[in-house]
Amino acid sequence: MPIYEALSDKLTVVLDVGSAYTKFGFSGEYAPRCIIRSEVRCKKTNTIRRIIDYENQKDLYDLLVDFVHVLYFKYALFSPKDKPIVVVESLLCPTLFRETLAKVLFEHYEISMLLMLPSHLVGLSTLGAETALVLDVGYFEAVAIPVCHGLPVIHAWQALPLGSQIIHNNLRALLNSDNTGINNLPESVIEDIKVRCCFVTKQKRAAQLSVAKPEITFAPEVKYPIGGSEIITVSGKVREKVYEILYDEDNDHLCLSTMLLDAITKVDIHLRNKLAENILLIGGTVMVPGFKARLKEELHKQLKHDRYKKLKISSFKFHTPPCKENYTAWLGGAIYGATELLSMKALTREKYFKENRLPDWPNMRDNFRTNN
Repeated sequence: MPIYEALSDKLTVVLDVGSAYTKFGFSGEYAPRCIIRSEVRCKKTNTIRRIIDYENQKDLYDLLVDFVHVLYFKYALFSPKDKPIVVVESLLCPTLFRETLAKVLFEHYEISMLLMLPSHLVGLSTLGAETALVLDVGYFEAVAIPVCHGLPVIHAWQALPLGSQIIHNNLRALLNSDNTGINNLPESVIEDIKVRCCFVTKQKRAAQLSVAKPEITFAPEVKYPIGGSEIITVSGKVREKVYEILYDEDNDHLCLSTMLLDAITKVDIHLRNKLAENILLIGGTVMVPGFKARLKEELHKQLKHDRYKKLKISSFKFHTPPCKENYTAWLGGAIYGATELLSMKALTREKYFKENRLPDWPNMRDNFRTNN
């Protein structure tokens, strides 16, 4: 028997399928074995397709079959048959996606058991905390959910379309406004420019930039090669302003900072200060330089408005997780997967085929069983 086959009997796979990137590894480990794009080559068209761009359930099923095959047989190097798996998911994950993923794992790959864990909750296990306000800034949206005494407070959740996608669109527009002559840059290039060249500026500095006075000096420009002899000039104005879209209030006076304060407002009074002093940021977008400091400034600024004075919050404190923020939720899943919870709470293959469905928190049938 190969060495990896012998080791695989003791391992539990931990999978976090994000809209842009997927984290894949094993329980009890400190980091994922791989972080890859959530995309796969379509057999019908022979083109690379993102998992999130599925057309219907059958199309999603086919994409996930190929994608899981790559994960197991290219990165894990063992068969998933009769093996357990932990899946880290958002509480707002579409039912179609989670049901199809479970169908692929149980029917096509014949796994033994499946444990689905909410990302906002398991992220706290990396800190050993039970109460915190968790903000996940992903690709499509930012989602804030308070977790109080180990339970997500669902009625207090807040979400806005303030993720990497809107930042990429803003960066593309700013680059075009500088007359770079580049209109159709690939998403991967836009993302690389964002990561390598851009940052979140301070609140005072952002206010100065919004006035657009001629005497204002911007950050130094950066030359970015895009292949061959072609070079893009990323101006200081673009570098500093690309992330401002996260903090500019929309027509409903909503932005990233108001979202957190609205979530705090919807919990009990005696928990509000504790949540404000226990904020956990997860997701790749929050790793940008200056993000945490600017968010803290914006939160204090919002407290001066009449609608938030009733909170009576004096300070905001942020946790620093023991890993990079882009895989904090995955690490929480790896911790849970190494405990007895897997054998106690996981959905077995026999039970899945008996009921032919996944337990879900919006389903009153599952809530009734949990409470009784």
